[in-house]
Amino acid sequence: MADPGKCGACGQPLPAGGAADRKPPTARFKAGLEDVVAGTSSICLVDGIEGRLLYRGYDIRELADRSTFAEVAYLLWYGRLPGRREFDIFLAEFRGAIELPEETGMILRLFPRHATPMEVLRTAVSSLGHYDPDSGNTSHDACLRKAIRLTARIGSIVTAHERLRQGQEPIKPIPGQSIAFNFLYTLTGVKPEPFLEKIFDICLILHADHELNASTFSARVTAATMSDMYSSVTSAIGTLKGPLHGGANEQVMKMLLEVGEPARAQAWVRDALARKVKIAGFGHRVYRTEDPRATSLRGYAEKLGKHVGNSKWYDISRVVEKEMLDYTQREGKQIYPNVDFYSASVYYSMGIPLQLFTPIFAMSRISGWTAHILEQWANNRLIRPRAEYTGPLRLPYVPLEERG
Repeated sequence: MADPGKCGACGQPLPAGGAADRKPPTARFKAGLEDVVAGTSSICLVDGIEGRLLYRGYDIRELADRSTFAEVAYLLWYGRLPGRREFDIFLAEFRGAIELPEETGMILRLFPRHATPMEVLRTAVSSLGHYDPDSGNTSHDACLRKAIRLTARIGSIVTAHERLRQGQEPIKPIPGQSIAFNFLYTLTGVKPEPFLEKIFDICLILHADHELNASTFSARVTAATMSDMYSSVTSAIGTLKGPLHGGANEQVMKMLLEVGEPARAQAWVRDALARKVKIAGFGHRVYRTEDPRATSLRGYAEKLGKHVGNSKWYDISRVVEKEMLDYTQREGKQIYPNVDFYSASVYYSMGIPLQLFTPIFAMSRISGWTAHILEQWANNRLIRPRAEYTGPLRLPYVPLEERG
C-alpha cells in the first residue's frame, strides 16, 4: 500500500500540513464523460431506453419515410418545418450553392496522391472560409448562409477529390438537383435512377444529427470560444476522422467482404467471438435497445439488394446480426446493431468506394454540426470542464545541480 506521507511518483516525503496539502474537491469523474449532461439543446433527442431519435420533436423514422434531406436541414437550422413557398425559396438557394469556388478546385489538385479523403476534406473545408462572401460577417443570417454553403459543398469536395485520385477530371454538378443526386452523379458521371437517389437521401437524413456525439461536441467547444463557423466545422471533421467515431461503417464492410458468402457467416462470427474479436457495427454508448436508424436502414438495405439484383451483403448482415444477438443474450447482455451496421452494405451496393463512407457521414452531419454551432452562439458560454488531478502534490523543488 502506498505511504500517504510520501509522493506516489518519486517516493520523497511530502511536507507536513493540513488542508492546504490536499487536492481541492472536484465534481464526480466519469470516464469519457459517459452520460454526463454537458448542456441543453432543442435540436435532437436521443432516447437510449426506448430507442427513439427525434429531430426538433419529429421521429427520425417518419422523417426518413416522408421527408427529404433538404427539408430536414431546414428543420434543424430554423427549428420548424417550412411552408411550401418559403421552402421553394430556400431550396433554390440550397441547391444553387453546390458548385465549389474555383480556388477550392485548384487546392484539391495540390494534395499528394496518398492523402486520405478525410484529410483532404478537413483541409478543403477550412479553405472554403477564405472564399465565402460572408467571411468576417458573424450575423445570424450570414452564418445561416454559411451553413447552407457548407452543407451543399461537402459532397462536391468528396467526389471531386475522388475523381482526381483516380486520374479523372471532376464533374460539375447539375443545378437544381438534390445533394444525393449530385453526389452519385459527380462521383460516376452517370445520372442516378430515382430509387438510388431516394435511398441515398434517406441515408443523409438518418445521419444528420445525433445530439452531443464526439464531433458535434467538438464543434460546440470551438464555437463557444467565438471562433468562426469554418473553424468549428473543421474541428468536427478532425474529430470524425478518428476511427472510434466515423470509421465504423467502413470496418463493417471490410468484415462483410471477409465473410464473403452468407453460408460462411455463422461460422465466421462464432470463430471471431471465440477469439474475442470485436464485431464491427454493434453496440452504442447511449442506446440500450436497437438504434432506430439501424431499424430503418435494415429495411432499405433489403430493398436495395433486391433492386440491384444482389442481396448477398444484406443476407450476410442478417446472419451476423442473428449470431450476435444470440451470443449477447447467452452472455446476459443486450448489444444491438447500430447505424453503421446496415449503412455499410447500402453504400457498397450503390457502388460507393469504402474510403468515402466516412466523408459521406460528414456530408450529412454537417447539417447537425452547423445547427449546433448556431444554437451555441444563441446563448453562448465558454465550455471549460474540469479534470480530476491524479498526480503528486507539493513536491519540493531541487536545484538542477543537486539532482545527480
